[in-house]
Amino acid sequence: MPKLAVLMTPDRAADVCDPQTRQLLDDRFETTWAGAEHASGPLTLDSEAIPGLVNNADIVLTSWGTPHLRKGLWDDGHGPKVVAHAAGSVKKLIDPAILGEGVAVFSAGPRIAWSVGEYCLASMLTLARRLPRFDHAIRAGGWKQTAFRGHELAGAKVGIIGASSTARALITLLKPFGCDVVVYDPYLKPDRADDLQVRTATLEETLQSRFVSIHVPNVPETEGMISRKLIERLRDETVVINSSRGPAIDQQALLDHVLEGRLYAALDVYDPEPPKFDAATLEAPNLLLSPHIAGDTAEGHLALAGYVLADVLAYLENGTRGPSYVDPAVWSIAA
Repeated sequence: MPKLAVLMTPDRAADVCDPQTRQLLDDRFETTWAGAEHASGPLTLDSEAIPGLVNNADIVLTSWGTPHLRKGLWDDGHGPKVVAHAAGSVKKLIDPAILGEGVAVFSAGPRIAWSVGEYCLASMLTLARRLPRFDHAIRAGGWKQTAFRGHELAGAKVGIIGASSTARALITLLKPFGCDVVVYDPYLKPDRADDLQVRTATLEETLQSRFVSIHVPNVPETEGMISRKLIERLRDETVVINSSRGPAIDQQALLDHVLEGRLYAALDVYDPEPPKFDAATLEAPNLLLSPHIAGDTAEGHLALAGYVLADVLAYLENGTRGPSYVDPAVWSIAA
């Protein structure tokens, strides 16, 4: 039976492990829980305690709050062969040199992506129908407004920047609406675009859509990629959604056009975080703000550990590399 060390606090474990996953851990693994009582006292999660937790473990199950896993933990040859991350990006969790030690890394990012996709779809529908503006008007004592009217998402051109897992989730959710989905991603190969049933285009063409959704990783190549100049060229009443990384877009330029009433925007990420906005920005009825929670749902979080462990078991049994497997070849462009 594989030995597994759970490197997360009890509170985090309760957040990302549903009852079925806890049963799976009991049935399929010899599990050691951080925070559990042992003869020498409770196991803690500080960096000094990590070597003791991972000693002779075959697998480590991690999440938000797990200390950085440095290469030195594997130097004696007894380190785990699998890192299963019940959260999103693993770039801050592990030293990439670990990948060269024959360690397989899995991330529940693709499961979080579905939650992000739902957020993006909800934002599109909310802003297309001008619901914040109608809400603002009725709270101010008004009723039906004749100065503006909402639009439908069905059949609209949707521009997606970056073909990440969150983008793919959104593309799936958009299928019933019959949208014309255009994707800009220099790494998206034609056969993969065909599989997704989307067409590819330049960044400039993709931005000429009624809806623009950003799904790029936080790497030097994406910082400031949507500049003030590009924002100025957006069509009037374009809906811009950023659920990826704040630095990808010139945030102030976007807000300038939102406050003019020319654009609509839904922002879940910012540069910096948390943001500090003036009263006019906070009151803008064409701006939807949320605190970096696009991927944060009750159901999604509880599913994370089970999602990644299902792929780990398949990998251990027959070498299958499921959707949560982190391919070392794309480490440099991963989120």
